Amino acid sequence: MRVVTIDKLAKKDMGEAVPLKGWTGGAVARHQQMIIPNGDSDDFKCSVVSFTMGSTTGWHAHDHDQILVVTDGEGIVADDHGEYEIKVGDVVHIKAGDRHWHGAKANTTMAHITIQPVIAKSTFEKGGL
Repeated sequence: MRVVTIDKLAKKDMGEAVPLKGWTGGAVARHQQMIIPNGDSDDFKCSVVSFTMGSTTGWHAHDHDQILVVTDGEGIVADDHGEYEIKVGDVVHIKAGDRHWHGAKANTTMAHITIQPVIAKSTFEKGGL
C-alpha cells in the first residue's frame, strides 16, 4: 500500500498546452503530478494534470477508456457532440476511441486526476482545437 499527498508530489512541466479556441491571454501550459507512475502497478497509471487558464489538451483519442476526476477549478470537456462544463467533484468517463479534448475555462485554472490502464496509448491531432 502507498499513500500520497497530492500537494507533495513533484510537478513535471508538460510544455505549452493547446489554447482554448479564441484564447487571447498569452501562453498556456500544463503540468503533471504522478500518483501511480508507469511500472508501479500492473493495471493502472494515474496522475494529476493541472491546466493554466485557457489551456487544453487539444483533440485526441485513446485506445482505452479514460476517467477524469475534477479536483480544482472549472473546465470544459468536449467530444464530437458538444462541449460540457465540468467542476470540482465531476467525474468524466471517456470511452475508448472517442475523439475529445479537455482543459480549463478562460477565467479559471482546472486540475483533474486521470486514471488509465497501463497499456494506454493516445493519438493527438496536429493543429489543436
